[in-house]
Amino acid sequence: MHTPLPQSRVTLMRAQPLINCRDVQASSRWYQKLLGCIGGHGGDEYERLWDPRLHTSKWGPDGLILQLHAWEVDHHHGPMGDATATVGNGMLLWFEVDDFDAAVARARELNAPIVLDVHHNPNADHRELWIRDPDGYTVVIASPDGEAA
Repeated sequence: MHTPLPQSRVTLMRAQPLINCRDVQASSRWYQKLLGCIGGHGGDEYERLWDPRLHTSKWGPDGLILQLHAWEVDHHHGPMGDATATVGNGMLLWFEVDDFDAAVARARELNAPIVLDVHHNPNADHRELWIRDPDGYTVVIASPDGEAA
């Protein structure tokens, strides 16, 4: 059973997933088209993608949703993965979107390979589309929880 933290100890936490890509800029364009997000860093080695509807801080939009990193670049931290291994095994990039039908249309315009076509997930009572991104990661687009199909 989950016990909520006392109000005085509640802190803000946000996931900031990072994936390795063969072509950071191509992946950036793909995710921007699919999700309606914006790039905020740019470059061939690293990109940060944000939800443009969220407010802006001194560091940029405060809605960071995904980071993209070139496989072969180690920056200050060393390599982050093996480019010869299977990409994304056991990992799903999951995005809840308010414009599910439009996102599905954009995925089809991108000719994204379909893993599991639009279906109802009874556990969350929402709709989902499972696709592959240009690097082979599985991406799930989901309507809001409780949105019955």
